[in-house]
Amino acid sequence: MSAALRPTLERHTLETARAKGVFLARTKSFTRRTRELPPNLQRTWDEHSSRYLIEVARGLGHTSVADDVRFDPLSLFGRSAPLTIEIGSGTGEQIVAAACRHPERDYLAFEVWVPGIAKLISKAVAAGVDNIRVVEADAQLALPIVFDEAIAEEIWTFFPDPWRKARHRKRRLVCESFAPDIARVLVDGGIWRLATDWDDYAWQMRDVIESCAFFANPYEGERPDRADPEPTRGGFAPRFPGRVVTHFETRGLDAGRSVHDLVAVRIPRDTEGDVTAPVNERDESPQR
Repeated sequence: MSAALRPTLERHTLETARAKGVFLARTKSFTRRTRELPPNLQRTWDEHSSRYLIEVARGLGHTSVADDVRFDPLSLFGRSAPLTIEIGSGTGEQIVAAACRHPERDYLAFEVWVPGIAKLISKAVAAGVDNIRVVEADAQLALPIVFDEAIAEEIWTFFPDPWRKARHRKRRLVCESFAPDIARVLVDGGIWRLATDWDDYAWQMRDVIESCAFFANPYEGERPDRADPEPTRGGFAPRFPGRVVTHFETRGLDAGRSVHDLVAVRIPRDTEGDVTAPVNERDESPQR
């Protein structure tokens, strides 16, 4: 096929798929699970989803967003406040706890598991918080589309799917190609917080942070791990005091795995590429 014809064919394929309701396969950073809800969660969804759930136009797939979708935090929350984005909120244990502790901040969750979203909404209702919004969307697709630049003070990626088999590691969310999308959304000096209980994913996260020109690791060289292929290298943060121990983390600890926390600080845009620019951030966030 000629290069000249390929874009036309690809466009025709996408348009045909949309018309037929067909969702084309792609490499995902998560495992798709059921969207069906048991009766109790369905009642929660019916009664309260309009308060917390952001409905979006779709591209190709239930977790995609259309190219023209934009999120304005002022419109979403009805106020101007520091914004934290959580990628992969699960059942909402972390984000609801944070919203309770910090009513002066706003929290936006990306989650692809519908029962998890329903459980998050149920927790938010029980806690009486109104500073949370959640969207059923793949953050890897949505972040480059829905946000203006420099919109969030923090982004959290806690315990993303580790894709343990070597042949599946290309599916991991935290990778060199995703880091610039995170950096674009963060304000100067903003923080990307990560945690994992899989050692080789921790090494990968550290490598991604330290190889990205838009981030600095304020804990570079600290907390070396003898299990690391580079045992003297370190680069790991102390546990974020604002990160609660979720049921997911507890299962990993019970299985004998250790948790690594990481922090990436967004380098100010006017100093990008300046290796001498100081990084003074030592995780002194108000979110405790």
